[in-house]
Amino acid sequence: MEAHIATVQKVRSRVEHFYATTTPFRVYHGSTNSTRHADFDRDAIVDVSSLNHVLSIDYENRTALVEPNVPMDALVRETMKAGLLPPVVMEFPGITVGGGFVGTAGESSSFKYGFFDRTVLSAEVVLADGSLVTASAKENQELFEGLRGSFGTLGVLTMVEMQLIPLRQMVEVTYHPTTSFAEAMSKMQEQTATQENDYVDGVLFSKNSGVIVAGRLVDTNACPTIPIRRFSRPWDEWFWIYAKSLTRKATSTTELVPITDYLFRYDRGAFWMGWYAYTHFMVPFTWFTRFLLDYFMHTRIMYHALHASGYTDRYIIQDIAFPAGNAEAFVEYVDHAFGIYPLWLCPLRKDGRASMGHAQFYSGAVGGKQDGVYEGEYINVGVWGPYPSSEVEYVRANRDLEAKMRELGGLKWLYSRVFYTEDEWWQDYDKPRYDDLRRKFNATSLPTIWDKVKDRGRKEDFGKGLKGWLKRVVKSNGLLSGFYGIYKALRGGDYMLKKKRS
Repeated sequence: MEAHIATVQKVRSRVEHFYATTTPFRVYHGSTNSTRHADFDRDAIVDVSSLNHVLSIDYENRTALVEPNVPMDALVRETMKAGLLPPVVMEFPGITVGGGFVGTAGESSSFKYGFFDRTVLSAEVVLADGSLVTASAKENQELFEGLRGSFGTLGVLTMVEMQLIPLRQMVEVTYHPTTSFAEAMSKMQEQTATQENDYVDGVLFSKNSGVIVAGRLVDTNACPTIPIRRFSRPWDEWFWIYAKSLTRKATSTTELVPITDYLFRYDRGAFWMGWYAYTHFMVPFTWFTRFLLDYFMHTRIMYHALHASGYTDRYIIQDIAFPAGNAEAFVEYVDHAFGIYPLWLCPLRKDGRASMGHAQFYSGAVGGKQDGVYEGEYINVGVWGPYPSSEVEYVRANRDLEAKMRELGGLKWLYSRVFYTEDEWWQDYDKPRYDDLRRKFNATSLPTIWDKVKDRGRKEDFGKGLKGWLKRVVKSNGLLSGFYGIYKALRGGDYMLKKKRS
């Protein structure tokens, strides 16, 4: 704890300096799971990358004190040693506790526990003037609620106290094949209403083929006759490919999956984005090639390569939460407008919208009926796929998607690129309440959420001379830029900070 206090004091000193000199700054974590363009200036950051420790775990009260830069795999590893588990674990191992609390982070247990921020009991925060405060449901409650989905625009998060649940070593996973959008939505809501379930999500492989996946936590010896399936070893099949193979069956399939294999089941291949990488590099997509290239197909490597290559400008990558009654209409739209498959489905608790960037309540039509402010469950739809086009067409397509989203009461997860105008943005987000909160906690010198997420396009400085020319040639060629991304990922190092000024 002494090391934590010392690091927090350094953060406070840095923040106080920026406050006294009225210098805008950003919080730097050392990595990102966002697809927005990231470029940090070393002279205008508060570096919290070393706040990456699980400080203590209280088994009796089932709580943990955790620094914000602890990634999900480290959090799960440490809590498992104590016989406990986080209720909500994001599916990519590199997503951090801080990102989950002040960002938008849900997973297949979010229909039960809410977004990740709902598992946080209190937060230690350095405000924009350098003061250190604790916020919880009992202390600084307004700040505590405001921190959800605030993206670091109310202060610098330095520690959280979070709730844990008893550990079970296995997840009993049942795959329910579906043959239409309507059946998939109905089956998903049926499974979320089943009390025994701890996890529910789904994948649509086409208009007539999908699977809803339900899981419940069990002990290792609870179901000795059920076969065990794993997804984390290089020779294991990717989760979505295996799930797709079960859609051919007329009945459901039940298996046991070790807890960490289940929690990070989408890490290998980053859901199905790795499939597109094989296609791009013209590599046969077989079990053997997936085994040989397994190292490259984990999300930490893939995110590094994605940012270095510039491929965020070649893919539609959007997660959008809809009132449950409107999710089917949206997947019908995606099928007609883009034909992108697979699509991810994830049910969310009623309070999900309140965790998403200070959004206003939705009061439009749901399921074709107008019924005041919507207070029901949500279903998230993940649309991730290539969209080869000019920049103008790419922006148009994303703006059309955002327009359909707003028509159906959807709200996007803000790790992705945002194509709104500022006027459109503040129609969905509660500017008066958000601005009042920023004034109350002296945060007006920090960027707003809009300032952080608005689309800036890619403005890369290639430099001069032969080296600059070579970079420009590489980045303008799709295949070469892909190899460049792999090279940068293998080389390691920082891919977000600008180089030091000479």
